[in-house]
Amino acid sequence: GAVNDYLALVNVRAENKRLQEEIGKLKLDNRFLRNELATADRVKALTAFQGRTPSRTIPARIIASSPGANSRGFYVNAGSGAGVMRGMAVITPDGIVGKVTAAYPTASQVMLLTDPEFAAGVVSQRTGIRGTYKGQGHGTGLIDYIPNEQKIEVGDVFYTSGEDWIFPKGLPVGRVTGVSRGRTFQNIQVAPLGLEHGLEEVLIVLEGVHQEVPPPGEQPAAGMHLTQPPQENTGQSLTGANEAAARTDADRLRLRYKRLGEAQGHRFGEGGPGTKPPDFNLNPAPAPPKQRVPAATSSASERPPEGR
Repeated sequence: GAVNDYLALVNVRAENKRLQEEIGKLKLDNRFLRNELATADRVKALTAFQGRTPSRTIPARIIASSPGANSRGFYVNAGSGAGVMRGMAVITPDGIVGKVTAAYPTASQVMLLTDPEFAAGVVSQRTGIRGTYKGQGHGTGLIDYIPNEQKIEVGDVFYTSGEDWIFPKGLPVGRVTGVSRGRTFQNIQVAPLGLEHGLEEVLIVLEGVHQEVPPPGEQPAAGMHLTQPPQENTGQSLTGANEAAARTDADRLRLRYKRLGEAQGHRFGEGGPGTKPPDFNLNPAPAPPKQRVPAATSSASERPPEGR
């Protein structure tokens, strides 16, 4: 009767509420798993990129935003205890992200490349013309100091030039979204490539190694392969302990500079300001061939006769 119908309705409402709560929980679990999968994919991409780039890097995770209404930065969970220092480059597989402005024992502060105080030397992938990237305080950057006579087109990609002593050469910076003539220099708007897919994990460059800018037509993308620079022929092979130590491009470059300094009588770390540095454009002299020592013989019949 009516009582049974009422009880059935109450049970249906309770079951509906339970199902709605379960659906809500499943949605949260699904969102959590998607986030975990996305994080795993980003970490995998960082690890793969870290293994391919010749620069020595360490991974770091963003833990907080920098305070301040006009702040364009964040904090990461890697600091001076891990070798991080002020002025180091911060990158992702997509491109540059910013630079370290302060290093604490277990965390570091990073200035984003969108900050108005940020600047970096850049070079056009297509034409090779050089300029300076500047942050503007919002989502796009500006390439400055490129004369009006130079041909820059929408879609051109700029890479780091390595001339700012922060970023090694050959890292993606941004893609041109707009070009207009100025009084002397062009107004070139670029979209930062390092921010295209958001930021949660980054790489801090502990020891940068310059790379060649990819040829025109090769577009930067997440996880892209950056070809290592060719080995320089110094005319001298690495042997013994030196060969074991020179396992990376940075080690080989340090060993080359050391040999050039020794060849020119220069001792690194000595001499005051104004001391003439060695010429690093020379090629170190090839190592002299080892002299073969004749094997000693103990047989009297093999000795040369005396007195002749």
